[in-house]
Amino acid sequence: MSEAPTGEAIRLEPLVARVLAANPSPFTYTGTQTYLVGSTDLAVIDPGPDLPDHLDALRTAIAGRPVRAILCTHTHRDHSPASRPLQAVTGAPIIGCAPLTIDDDGPRADAAFDRDYAPDRVLADGDTVAGEGWTLEAIATPGHTSNHLCFALQESGALFTGDHIMGWSTSVVAPPDGDMGAYMASLDKLLGREDRVFYPAHGPEVTTPRRLVRGMMGHRRQREGQILRLLDQRVGAIPDMVARMYVGLDPRLTGAAGRSVLAHLIDLGNRGLVRAEGEIWTRAA
Repeated sequence: MSEAPTGEAIRLEPLVARVLAANPSPFTYTGTQTYLVGSTDLAVIDPGPDLPDHLDALRTAIAGRPVRAILCTHTHRDHSPASRPLQAVTGAPIIGCAPLTIDDDGPRADAAFDRDYAPDRVLADGDTVAGEGWTLEAIATPGHTSNHLCFALQESGALFTGDHIMGWSTSVVAPPDGDMGAYMASLDKLLGREDRVFYPAHGPEVTTPRRLVRGMMGHRRQREGQILRLLDQRVGAIPDMVARMYVGLDPRLTGAAGRSVLAHLIDLGNRGLVRAEGEIWTRAA
């Protein structure tokens, strides 16, 4: 993908255009990519951060056409906050993932959680939203977050992958809401599909979807193997694991790496392979 300037609508195929938000960071790469699906009427996927320039760019790209749905893959602050001002402008319903709640019994969201997200309609796996010449199907893909959805464009074989699959890096899986076991199951679910192309929220489009999914699953298994070998060497503290597993890592990403290691350890614990004693992890007896 040649990097597009922020705020410019780039036509990717007859029914899909992309607008890049100006929110680059070590976690978002060049920024969040909002997708417009349709021609005479539209769906907007992942409206992005609530930035005035990005909202202006979306209004320009919409060009007065009716917006049938504002769809959110998940509720991180770089994906869903612009849904509210965009709804105020277009009148479109906010549709997609369920809101997360923070309580003692449910999932606890991380610091990137959009606490104000309030959908008009929550989609379950297999539910559809349609307009003139386009149909989007919700594909439940928990893991990166417990409420994550991808959206399949039935007319073209494109899958909008949010942060479940990114075009530049692996996805962060951060407990307590992120779940490595669920993430791996969701990757396996995508292997059973025949999508032609992935359009992620960050990074370039993926034209070899199944190859990338297999590679990501292999990468996670490799990380799991590293963790088990470190435990065999009596390296049981997460910061020490991160230092050995992520040599040369940008210091700004150290915390996220630690959360991913924790996600692996929790998954291994659920499978009876490891256990925790305070902040030290060991092989299960």
